[in-house]
Amino acid sequence: MKSCALSLATAAATFGDEEKKMAAEKESGESEEESLTLTVQEREALGGLDSRLFGFLSLREDGASMKTLLGKAVHCYESLILKAEGKVESDFFCQLGHFNLLLEDYSKALSAYQRYYSLQADYWKNAAFLYGLGLVYFYYNAFHWAIKAFQDVLYVDPSFCRAKEIHLRLGLMFKVNTDYESSLKHFQLALIDCNPCTLSNAEIQFHIAHLYETQRKYHSAKEAYEQLLKTENLPAQVKATVLQQLGWMHHNMDLVGDKATKESCAIQYLQKSLEADPNSGQSWYFLGRCYSSIGKVQDAFISYRQSIDKSEASADTWCSIGVLYQQQNQPMDALQAYICAVQLDHGHAAAWMDLGTLYESCNQPQDAIKCYLNATRSKTCSSTSSLAARIKLLQAQLCNLPQGSLQNKTKLLPSIEEAWSLPIPAELTSRQGAMNTAQQNGSDNWNSGQTISPHPVQQQAHSWGLTPQKLQHLEQLRANKDNLNPAQRLMLEQLENQFVLMQQRGLHKGQSSHLAGSNDEQPLFPTGSTQYLQAACTSSQNQNGPHTLPRNSVPQGDALNHFSSHIATSGGQKGITFTKESKPSRNRSLGSETRRQDGDTSNSYAGVKELSNHVHQATTISISSLNHGDSISPNLIITDNPQLSALLIGKANDSVGPGTCEKVNNTHPAIHTKTDNSVASSPSSAISTATPSPRSTEPTSTHSVTSLNSPHSGLHTINGEGLENSQSSTKIDLPIINLKSDPQIIPSMSVSIYSSSTEVLKACRNLGKNGLSNSHILLDKCPPPRPPASPYPPLPKEKLNPPTPSIYLENKRDAFFPPLHQFCTNPKNPVTVIRGLAGALKLDLGLFSTKTLVEANNEHMVEVRTQLLQPADENWDPTGTKKIWRYESNRSHTTIAKYAQYQASSFQESLREENERKTQLKDYSDNESTSSDNSGRRRKGPFKTIKFGTNIDLSDNKKWKLQLHELTKLPAFVRVVSAGNLLSHVGHTIPGMNTVQLYMKVPGSRTPGHQENNNFCSVNINIGPGDCEWFVVPEDYWGVLNEFCEKNNLNFLMSSWWPNLEDLYEANVPVYRFIQRPGDLVWINAGTVHWVQAVGWCNNIAWNVGPLTACQYKLAVERYEWNKLQNVKSVVPMVHLSWNMARNIKVSDPKLFEMIKYCLLKILKQCQSLREALVAAGKEILWHGRTKNEPAHYCSICEVEVFNLLFVTNESNSQRTYIVHCQDCARKTSGNLENFVVLEQYKMEDLMQVYDQFTLAPSLSSSSS
Repeated sequence: MKSCALSLATAAATFGDEEKKMAAEKESGESEEESLTLTVQEREALGGLDSRLFGFLSLREDGASMKTLLGKAVHCYESLILKAEGKVESDFFCQLGHFNLLLEDYSKALSAYQRYYSLQADYWKNAAFLYGLGLVYFYYNAFHWAIKAFQDVLYVDPSFCRAKEIHLRLGLMFKVNTDYESSLKHFQLALIDCNPCTLSNAEIQFHIAHLYETQRKYHSAKEAYEQLLKTENLPAQVKATVLQQLGWMHHNMDLVGDKATKESCAIQYLQKSLEADPNSGQSWYFLGRCYSSIGKVQDAFISYRQSIDKSEASADTWCSIGVLYQQQNQPMDALQAYICAVQLDHGHAAAWMDLGTLYESCNQPQDAIKCYLNATRSKTCSSTSSLAARIKLLQAQLCNLPQGSLQNKTKLLPSIEEAWSLPIPAELTSRQGAMNTAQQNGSDNWNSGQTISPHPVQQQAHSWGLTPQKLQHLEQLRANKDNLNPAQRLMLEQLENQFVLMQQRGLHKGQSSHLAGSNDEQPLFPTGSTQYLQAACTSSQNQNGPHTLPRNSVPQGDALNHFSSHIATSGGQKGITFTKESKPSRNRSLGSETRRQDGDTSNSYAGVKELSNHVHQATTISISSLNHGDSISPNLIITDNPQLSALLIGKANDSVGPGTCEKVNNTHPAIHTKTDNSVASSPSSAISTATPSPRSTEPTSTHSVTSLNSPHSGLHTINGEGLENSQSSTKIDLPIINLKSDPQIIPSMSVSIYSSSTEVLKACRNLGKNGLSNSHILLDKCPPPRPPASPYPPLPKEKLNPPTPSIYLENKRDAFFPPLHQFCTNPKNPVTVIRGLAGALKLDLGLFSTKTLVEANNEHMVEVRTQLLQPADENWDPTGTKKIWRYESNRSHTTIAKYAQYQASSFQESLREENERKTQLKDYSDNESTSSDNSGRRRKGPFKTIKFGTNIDLSDNKKWKLQLHELTKLPAFVRVVSAGNLLSHVGHTIPGMNTVQLYMKVPGSRTPGHQENNNFCSVNINIGPGDCEWFVVPEDYWGVLNEFCEKNNLNFLMSSWWPNLEDLYEANVPVYRFIQRPGDLVWINAGTVHWVQAVGWCNNIAWNVGPLTACQYKLAVERYEWNKLQNVKSVVPMVHLSWNMARNIKVSDPKLFEMIKYCLLKILKQCQSLREALVAAGKEILWHGRTKNEPAHYCSICEVEVFNLLFVTNESNSQRTYIVHCQDCARKTSGNLENFVVLEQYKMEDLMQVYDQFTLAPSLSSSSS
């Protein structure tokens, strides 16, 4: 901050002098300033208020005075900022953001937070800021940014007091994004936390059960739902929803017996659900579907009518009614119901398809074509190709008809244009308000003429609604149209006009006032009679999962509609009870209602509470671009004070350099340059050259190292509730917030890697004297890790297909030639193919052939991946209509013998097909044309299903002695075990990494895109007889591929994905592409991204190695930290490995030495400080020790590595099962650790000795790498 900026101390004095100013101003008639005075009591009341109280601070009724006070504080801050012309410290804007967030003024909160971000270089240290920003992004459905903000909070402060709330919201967002594995993990992390949260544990359990259902794991879902029903004091709404889900699952899935049995069970569950909540329109709808399926037509109609009465008009319900009418051979009534469905949701593909089928059955092909065309334009349509064929056929039939034949034929049904103004069927008009509901799902695309809607929106000043009596009168007049007198005909005409206006107004009302969801989100589910206004954007519906229905089936909601729960706002209830509001004034759904399909058991009512801070009905800013990283100008947000807006955006602040505002919306800036000495936020990169911060102006420190076990901020009290102060670098107390100052942080220069262990421990002595407070006990933290930006300048297009580095071996001497090792480990070579290795070393590859494997261990376990056979350079969706990144690869298991049989039969089948093809080719003269046609069909499906045998463990030396001995012929740097291999120093087995794994393949078998675990190098030898095709991208570009995965709703680390080469080419990403032949060894360098497809029938063996280089260690630690940020387990325990390296290896590379030594320093300090904190809190530490080859330990909850001090439950300790927890998860489960014992595995004296004895070894040569 420049000295001219208004400091916090000055601001405090300014507020303190207000009373003196007031007297003078009153005398001069200026009483306006009186409202800006904050008394001492008011300042104390506001002390400590920040984002952490969002959802737990009542601002209604009894909290009205707090709301007034917050509003007054906002005015004071805004006034002060104006007076200072924006030249105030950044903390002003952060606190202003907190106050606006608590007042639920999200646009102003976002503006203030963005200003704080642009001014505060180390904003990432402020967990309360990151949390508040995440809540604002969550409110605006900017899930991409909300996820990043929340992950940053947990990274910089794992014991953050609202961690449970964060895990809940992350679970919900990942659920919407179809990252179900991540969603489940976060829901489970929320469930074990005993801290308060805006959902009850029962509601979180419901989401977990529904997650299984969404993944089509129906038996797991059924068990989870039934287990939930056994919960004591289960809220009625949760019980009703659980029973509803069970009923619908039984209707769709074969969970019990024959059809009669399952329908009986379904009806019983749904009836019990309606007993718990008689006003659930969705349960009535499901009950109608069940009755319809068993032929109880009257019961079905009654249920559908109840559904319309109990809930807002549903396109699904009207479509189902149409199906029922059509089955009863009542085409006119069916037409009216279908029209109701498509008017409520212009993108309801199933209704359009069923309507087209109805017109076809009535021999009206022109209207059928129009309906089918509308179905194909819907983003929810999964039958586009079949519909296109049907349309083409109907058009051909029309062309062959005699001219005028259609015009002369009497139509059974009105045309689609005429049908648009038809009324609701008379027997279902008890709730006429259904058609007055605002159009739920219409998008601009549909309103712009894509649908066959003949009536444009007409703005009328007069009343347009029709009462039920008038509608009934209209029905009567229509029924007797031919027998009306002139007065009745005039009345009919007037009522018809009013009815048309009513429909149009009902379809288009309020569209402009809604925000479109920016992440293809699905609607919230209504609890009880709550009605939800849905976002006006059908075109942005989530396309995952099937949506459309076959003929005579009824649409059902997409699985993702279950993003449902209700989370209290800052003015909401602290208790977790269900709201029964009839019409919430500030709620809107995250997205539009999607369709249901038989077989998809999920429904749109799968939640339990209202996520209120993201359902704001109207706002002054369009946020639809947030997910795409577009910058939002704060001056568009605060419109009531342009001058203040200008200050918030920085126009009036001379101290802010140019370009600051370009990143106000991006709270997660990537590092734009990456050099050998500078990699984002890794401990290794902060050795002698400090890690670059998000701003080039931030001072760097040579001792700034990312914590391998993140430190925690000090405890503070807010309104009597213990909360941790996450602002670790508050310079001066804010004028309003009287936060306690943080405990003294050890200056990063006070200790270094060259200090002795005694000096290190002395420096951190007594830091834990306040008991278990999570003080900053480590060195200054680095910012959360970020993927690297694409290298600059971009490569020219002609260099995007580089030649693959290849080495050809002629003899054994070539294989052991030292430069080969140096060439492979050179970071400039992302991949090296060593050709002819097996021949040069006389390796007996036959030991790994399928025949030998069967003879050796035919019952050995094989993991099988079921995949679709596709061209190597393409990846199509299952229908073959578009190229995608997601690659489906379902897991199962078999034995070597059974897979060998499959492999052989696949080869025989291929030979037969080849012979038949040759025979066919002889019968055709145009061979090339036929071949081309076949190729085209293969490229776009339908695709053949294949099975890939993967991850076959060959670690057992007794079973595979001959095979493993053969591999000792390899050069040392590629061996499974060697002194120079970091993975050989882990001290225990890591399957597939420091052991051999085998892969058995048929043509088309795919290993999807990935980096190796913790960025270690890998070795892969093709056994043959067939080839494999490899695709490789350098490590520098993994950030680009991560971004592509995010755009495609994929998890870079955990999902299965196959890159689109066209996308990579457009993004200037180089791709190495080559063929691996039998006997070839492929060396994948550290961090290289790669994906592989088998060309022929072959086996491969592979394992990982860790060269003893600074580059390898640096990339491994970076991935360790990135995994921690992403809540993904690091397979290689880097802390444990680093201590073993210090014990076993003499390191002469200064860079590598410094990185390892820093890791030891941080962990030594952490162990000492945590130990002292536990002792001070009266917690006994029991000696446990370690056994030989004992694996490293991970937290059983969050899966982070736990070193030395293990938190084990009392029960687990007594049973000697030793289920380990990290400190943070242990404290979340048991606040004072009363249910845990602490086991110690190393004596501090032993660790100190290892630390002191690990010194830089003299270099063997002057050019050490």
